[in-house]
Amino acid sequence: MADVETWLLSGDPSVRWQVMRDLTGASSDLVTAERARVAESGQGRRLLDLYADGAWAGGACFPGKDWRPPDGPVGDPDGQPWTATLPTLRLLREFGVDPADSRVRAAVDGVREGCHWEYDGSAFFDGEVEPCINGGAVSIGAYFGQDVEPIVRRLLGEQLSDGGWNCEAENGSTRSSFHTTICVLEGLLDYERAGGDVDVTDARRRGEEYLLHRKLFRRASTGEVADEDWLQFSFPPQWHYDVLRGLDYFRAVGGTPDPRLDEAIEHVRAKQQVDGSWLQENTHPGLIHFELEDGDGRPSRWNTLRALRVLRWYDGTTG
Repeated sequence: MADVETWLLSGDPSVRWQVMRDLTGASSDLVTAERARVAESGQGRRLLDLYADGAWAGGACFPGKDWRPPDGPVGDPDGQPWTATLPTLRLLREFGVDPADSRVRAAVDGVREGCHWEYDGSAFFDGEVEPCINGGAVSIGAYFGQDVEPIVRRLLGEQLSDGGWNCEAENGSTRSSFHTTICVLEGLLDYERAGGDVDVTDARRRGEEYLLHRKLFRRASTGEVADEDWLQFSFPPQWHYDVLRGLDYFRAVGGTPDPRLDEAIEHVRAKQQVDGSWLQENTHPGLIHFELEDGDGRPSRWNTLRALRVLRWYDGTTG
């Protein structure tokens, strides 16, 4: 473990401060000081430097039509682009950038005043129509101190009878989606933790039950693996579901792990490499601002951090 922690601590400040908080037991003063560096240096600073005129890449969910990558295209130009405001703020939230940092506040204020959804021109923190997008907007808004109550109320009204959510519900789907459900659950948890006025606990627990009933990756009808891709771990996950993302959500909820997580936990254990790391897998294709790590099949600090803290939570409460 010591060698793995040393390797993790040699990474970007966005990884390092979370390793210090979640794995090494560093003092709160040291953790706070390291967290402040996310906005000041490294990949967090690079993302903040790309903000301009109320948005990233000139758009809310997708880049503006006149936007061009400043240093040429990075990533897959044929995939979904991950450079606009929603995926970028999601990534800064994953980085744990300090919402009180002056540059962060200025950027978020600019998004609130100047960024609008491509779908209908609504203001960014008023939300869109798809619950997977709105789950992300709620998570971002709650984290960065914005009013997202109208989006929360909309999401509560869109919960399906099986407990989850699905972006295809507006097209008639009555079955929930793992992808959409995890996006909404993360948003509701962030909203609840931020002290939101709307009671979301019951809806959140129903959504959790949707995942738990399926052991985080199996079909309710047959017990078969619902999607083999969910057994691979990617970072950033964007709007996609996978088992590690699901487990990291339940770790964030805390408490005693439900026994229905056991199979997913053992899958995480089995994927640890002999050097103690976990690999990057199944990177979701699309344009990106810059590469975070070394690519699929190579050790991933982000996946290793997330796997280790999931296992520490699980083993610390069930061992």
